Amino acid sequence: MKTILVCYEERPMTQRVVARSAELAKALGARVVVTSVAPVLGFAARGVGPYDPTDPPARHDQELEDAAARLRELGLADVETVTGLGEPARTILDLADERDVDLIVLGAHDGGLLSRILGGSVSDEVAHKANTDVLIVH
Repeated sequence: MKTILVCYEERPMTQRVVARSAELAKALGARVVVTSVAPVLGFAARGVGPYDPTDPPARHDQELEDAAARLRELGLADVETVTGLGEPARTILDLADERDVDLIVLGAHDGGLLSRILGGSVSDEVAHKANTDVLIVH
């Protein structure tokens, strides 16, 4: 295993995702690519742009800095960060293919039945459509 893609989003389980990824990367000698995806709006109001103003790319840049710092604290030197822009699951899947990753690590869905019915979860979609192995951390 050469490359692990860590999908980072500020949620309660995030620290477990980072810790599990660090454990695996150290044990396997793998490099780590960390991504956080700023979602696009289905519509864009005039002057607002295509990104949700309450969830801008700059917030994801900061999340990635925090994730990379934490991974380095856990003993990983080779950490790359990539801010994704777009629909989260598709962006993660595309990045995994582009970087030829061997494993995608992300947190489990923490929404309820209604969110699953209406749109599913990023972790569900990634798990079902990835061209590589996926570890969903609970």
